[in-house]
Amino acid sequence: MAYKRLEEHVFTWPAIRDGVMALNHAQFEALFSGLDWRKVRAVTARPPTAAE
Repeated sequence: MAYKRLEEHVFTWPAIRDGVMALNHAQFEALFSGLDWRKVRAVTARPPTAAE
């Protein structure tokens, strides 16, 4: 169970499907930080290229 109270903003909640509201860890952290969880994306790291 988690509790968070916002002073000036509102939470943007995900849709409920089959009675469940699902968020991954990064989305949960964004939601509770007051960020828009819909904009949280995993970043794929590219290997560095050799400089000439």
